Amino acid sequence: MDNIENTGIALLKKGQKGLFHALFSRLGLILILLILQIGVLFGMFAKFEQFLPHFFGGTVLFSLIMVLFLLNSRHDPTAKITWLVIIMLLPVFGALLFLYTQSDVGHRALKKRMNQLISQTKETIPQSEDVMKKLSEENGAVSSLARYIHRSGCYPVYDQTKITYFPMGENKFEEMLRQLEQAKHFIFMEYFIIDEGLMWGRILEILAKKASEGVDVRVMYDGTCEFSTLSRDYPKRLKKLGIKCKVFAPVTPFVSTHYNYRDHRKILVIDGHTAFTGGVNLADEYINHIVKYGHWKDVAIMLKGEAVKSFTLMFLQMWNVDEKEMDYSQFLKYPVSPVQTKGYVIPYGDCPLDDDKVGERVYMDILNRAQSYVHIMSPYLILDSEMETAIKFAAERGVDVKIMLPGIPDKSAPYALARTHYASLLQSGVEIYEYTPGFVHAKVFVCDDKEAVVGTINLDYRSLYHHFECAAYMYDVDCIHEIEEDFRATLKKCSRVTQETMKNDKVSRKIMGIVMKAVAPLM
Repeated sequence: MDNIENTGIALLKKGQKGLFHALFSRLGLILILLILQIGVLFGMFAKFEQFLPHFFGGTVLFSLIMVLFLLNSRHDPTAKITWLVIIMLLPVFGALLFLYTQSDVGHRALKKRMNQLISQTKETIPQSEDVMKKLSEENGAVSSLARYIHRSGCYPVYDQTKITYFPMGENKFEEMLRQLEQAKHFIFMEYFIIDEGLMWGRILEILAKKASEGVDVRVMYDGTCEFSTLSRDYPKRLKKLGIKCKVFAPVTPFVSTHYNYRDHRKILVIDGHTAFTGGVNLADEYINHIVKYGHWKDVAIMLKGEAVKSFTLMFLQMWNVDEKEMDYSQFLKYPVSPVQTKGYVIPYGDCPLDDDKVGERVYMDILNRAQSYVHIMSPYLILDSEMETAIKFAAERGVDVKIMLPGIPDKSAPYALARTHYASLLQSGVEIYEYTPGFVHAKVFVCDDKEAVVGTINLDYRSLYHHFECAAYMYDVDCIHEIEEDFRATLKKCSRVTQETMKNDKVSRKIMGIVMKAVAPLM
C-alpha cells in the first residue's frame, strides 16, 4: 500500500461497506417472511379460533395446488423438492416467496437487454469453417461439443492460440503486471471481487499510469463488493484517475431478485491479443499475501491469439448492459498475430437468464466421454441429481474420477453440504481428496491428457444456475499435461476421504449438512 500512497492514489481508501445491504438480501426476506407467518398464525389462533377448521382446510387445498404446480413445472428435480418442503412448512408465505423468486422483479430489464446484446452479436465473430472441419476430422465428439457451445452464443472454436497455465495465483499476478505494462490501446477488467491491498494496489498503479497515457482502461466488478470490500462511491474515485468503472447489479434491499444473478466472471483483456481467466480475483488472499483459510490454491490461464476476441466480446456485452448502443466493433479490429501452436480452444460464457446451462453441460459432456480419467478441482460440491449421476456413472464405467476440495473451508454450511454427497460418490468409486494446507479455489476439469476446462465455474448451484460465468475449453493444447501434472503434484498435499474417515465427522457438521440440503438450491 506504500506504493499507492506514494503515487497519490490514497484517495481510494475503503469507505463504508454498506452492511445494510447485506442484511436485506434474500436471506433477510426469508427470515422476515418466516417471522410474519408465525405472527399471523398465532394471531389467527387467538382471535379466530372458531374459523380454524376452515383455515386449515383452505391451507391444505392451497398447498395441494402448489404441489401439483411444482410437479408439473420445468424446474430441476432437486429444486422442486426444496420448494415442496418450504411450501409444506410455510404454506402461505412459502408460496409468496416462491412466486417472488420466480418473478422478473429487478431483472426483467436485464434479461431483455442481455438477450438483445447476445442476439446483436451472434455473428460478430464468424466461425472459421476450416478450423471446424479440421477439428471434426480429428475428433467428431469434440466438434459436436463445439457446435453446442457456439449455439449458446458467439463462441467459436479457435486454433492459433497459445495457452499458458498458472498453477498459483502468484504466478498469474506476476504475469498480469508484465502484460499490463505493455498495453497500448485498451485494458478491460471484469472481476467478481476487488479488494484493496498489495495486489490491487500494484495493478491500480499501472492502470492509472496507462489511463494517463491515453489507454482506454475499463474496470467492472460485482455489486456484492459494495458491502464486502469497496465503498459505494468507488467508481467515482476511479474516474478521478481516468479509469472508467461500472458496478454490475448493485445490491438493492428486498426489491430485486438480482441477489441471485451475480457476475462471477474473471476476465482481463489487453489490446485484443492477450486475455486472462481462471479463479483468481483481485485480492491479497488469492496470491497468499495474506492468510484467510490456510494456503490458497488457485489457478489461471493466459491466452494469446485469435481466441482472445471471444473474451473481448464477453466483456463488452456485460459493459454495455446499461448503454443504449453497444460499442464493440472497433475493439475486435485490432490485429492479432497468428500463433503457431497445436490444439483448439473455445472461450465461452454462461448466462443464468436463459435455460441453457452451458457450464454444467460442458462438464457433463466431458464426464460422459471420458475413457481413462477425469480430475476435478472445485471449492464447493453442491450437486443436482443430474451432475451427481454423471460423476458417478463415469466412475462406474471404470473412469478414474478424482475430486479435489478444500481441507480448510471458507464457509461452514457449503462444506457441510459438500460432505452430504461424499458417501454416494465414494460408493460409486469416485475418489475424494481434501487439500490439507488450506483452501482450493481452482475450477479445473482435466480429462484423458486431451481435454481441460479452466475458468470460474464451480460445482455448485450458484455457479451452474445463478451466476454469470466464463471458462475456456481446451482440446489437445500443449499446457494440458501441465494442468494434469499440477493436479497430481497438489494431490500429494491432500488427505483422501474414505467411508472410514467420514465416521470421524463432527455430529454438528452432519446435522448441518442434513438440514442445509433441504434448501441447497437456494444457496
